[in-house]
Amino acid sequence: MNVLVATAATQGDRPNDYHHCIEGELVRINEVCARGRGDPDGGCGCGRGFGGLNSHRATTTARIAEVPLSLAEYALAIRSSLQQQGWNPCADCAMSEAVDLAALVLGWPAGSVVERRLDELVVRCLADTG
Repeated sequence: MNVLVATAATQGDRPNDYHHCIEGELVRINEVCARGRGDPDGGCGCGRGFGGLNSHRATTTARIAEVPLSLAEYALAIRSSLQQQGWNPCADCAMSEAVDLAALVLGWPAGSVVERRLDELVVRCLADTG
């Protein structure tokens, strides 16, 4: 299935880019704090970042990758990451998030690089499907 993973590709296209994740780790879209709400370039930067499921760090760029995961495994990875960070997500909530994340990248080719602008994903670099 296609999922979002951390990438350093296209870092620097925006002067406020950052990449603190592990290259290729699964990422999710975290909640935006009050400082970041309304302006992805303001506040703390969480309105433009993706959160790494393993490193618990963030990046402003994600790549669409074809990963051999089932939807249930994807949901488990999300739930496990949140538990490691001290949250207690329900299994249904993690599954709902996995479904939503998979739907966001549906139809975009693997290898494409995206950025986050609050609640919107924007393609920075569309993969060549040859």
